[in-house]
Amino acid sequence: MATKKPPNPTLPTVIPQTPDGGDAVVLERRAQKIEPPQMYQVAMLNDDFTPMEFVVMVIQEFFSKDREAATQIMLKIHLDGKGVCGVYSRDVAATKVDQVLDAAKQAGHPLQCVSEPIE
Repeated sequence: MATKKPPNPTLPTVIPQTPDGGDAVVLERRAQKIEPPQMYQVAMLNDDFTPMEFVVMVIQEFFSKDREAATQIMLKIHLDGKGVCGVYSRDVAATKVDQVLDAAKQAGHPLQCVSEPIE
C-alpha cells in the first residue's frame, strides 16, 4: 500500500502594516444633503348644506385661526369652492383632516376636507 505524502501547509500571506501600525481603512465622510419633508395643504370643500358658522368654528378650533381669518377662509371656500386652511407635514395634515371630518360627522354636516401635496 502506497501512502501519499501530505501537502506542505501554506503560510498565511503577510499584510504589510502602515507606518502607524494599523491596517485600518479610512473612508472619507461625505456631507449628505437632507431635503425638507414634503408639505401638504389642508383644504375644505364647499357644499350647499354645511352652515357657514360651523365652518368658521371648525377653522378656529382645529387650525388656530382668529375669527376674522376663519371668516375670510370660509368666504374663500364659499366663493371658490375650495379654501386652504393650513400647510403641514403629511402626518399632521392627515390628523387635521380626520379631526374636521369627525367634527362634521358628529354635527351631522357633509363638510369635506382633504389634504393635497404642495408641488
